[in-house]
Amino acid sequence: MITRLTPQDASFYRLESSSNPIHIGALAIVRNAEHGADPVLDYDRLVDLVEARLALVPRYRRKVVEIPFALGRPVWVEDSQFDITYHIRRSALPTPGTDEQLHDLVARLASRPLDQSRPLWEMYLIEGLSDGRCAIFTKTHSALVDGDTALEIGHVILDTGPSPRELANNAWHAPREPNDVELLVGALTHLAAQPREALEVARHASGHAFAVIGAAGRAVDSVVSAVRAATTGAPDSPLNARPSRNRRFDVVRTDLEDYRKIRKRFDCSINDVILAVVSGALRNWLLSRGETLTESTTLRAVVPMSVYVEGPDSDQLKPASEVSSFLIDLPVGEPNPVMRLSHISHATEANGKQHRGVRARTLVHLAGFAPASLHAMSVRAASTFAEHTFNLVITNAPGPQTPMFIGGARMLEMYPVSPLLRNQASSIGITSYDGRVFYGLNADRDAMADIGVLAASVRDSMEEMLGACV
Repeated sequence: MITRLTPQDASFYRLESSSNPIHIGALAIVRNAEHGADPVLDYDRLVDLVEARLALVPRYRRKVVEIPFALGRPVWVEDSQFDITYHIRRSALPTPGTDEQLHDLVARLASRPLDQSRPLWEMYLIEGLSDGRCAIFTKTHSALVDGDTALEIGHVILDTGPSPRELANNAWHAPREPNDVELLVGALTHLAAQPREALEVARHASGHAFAVIGAAGRAVDSVVSAVRAATTGAPDSPLNARPSRNRRFDVVRTDLEDYRKIRKRFDCSINDVILAVVSGALRNWLLSRGETLTESTTLRAVVPMSVYVEGPDSDQLKPASEVSSFLIDLPVGEPNPVMRLSHISHATEANGKQHRGVRARTLVHLAGFAPASLHAMSVRAASTFAEHTFNLVITNAPGPQTPMFIGGARMLEMYPVSPLLRNQASSIGITSYDGRVFYGLNADRDAMADIGVLAASVRDSMEEMLGACV
């Protein structure tokens, strides 16, 4: 099957560089063995599980092929040489591996671009963690996951119980790949039926044209108006630097019930509380660097809104039916945590009245929710903003609030690993799961050697917000 990349997919495919790998990462930590028992999940079992679920994510067997003479956007074609053992890899930490060693390994894996001659994804089974745990790290190119029709693979391998669900057997046979003549004929036929696109090809003879087309912003309507309205640049900040090829990664674990407590006390949304906690953390991190802050100092972030909806009893956390992203000024200069939350609550309310949401159909597809797919949507939205208009990307997506399993092993934690866009030294990804809220902090190795300080500042900011509830 041959399908043409959408303008947005093509723009992401062109956006990648050696210092800017544009893949969505996800780190799941599972309990794999207890009291000396044999591991529940091993490499062979993981390969079998993924292979059985690939029919749910058919793009994961497809690679990107360029059209000869750049006469049109690239196409997805079935990889006739598809080798699942190339994409699913095995790694191990020196037993007993620490969380810090795991984070260092994830940072190295996240730094490496994907092989563009193959389907654009990799999965790592990381063994040797302490306390009978193992980890699964996946990375998928943002061109592959659109958060709507194409899901991230980490979602489809999840089950609601320890017994993996049975799926119909969908036998796959390696097809013959199209040759250059067939690709060229197909492209010319497509252009004949699409005169506007043919005009763009004629006007821009290089592949760069499609990055421009993609950046036009047809993917996320709610973002386009914000892009056009952004007339001023973001404040100067150490968060903006040309990234190197290497990364650092750190995490923070918090309790969802704490956010609910703050939400109830100050009559706001969980999303507002999360942004207020992040603002306080960024404030403390800036102060640790000796930055001068005044009460009016802000950092501008691209953030998602309307990602959490709670019922009247607040017992169930579920995703909204629509998701949008917008620019918000985080009040990092404000010393009072309650005032920080108030500023953010008013800003998100105002933006909610002005922007239209994007349907999030992935949220009701298959079992559980699809946080990695929603993070992909947020990254796509952020990429449509000019790089000088924001300091930071914050992606925030709900995950399932009941225990999930991978190949029979219970998932304990899940962390997003969002990519760094151009001129970004750090990204913050946030996911809720099973009563906890997990932060994944991805950062440039050179510009953010103190990423651990930011992680500690998240915990301090949370304590400050809870103290304000008394």
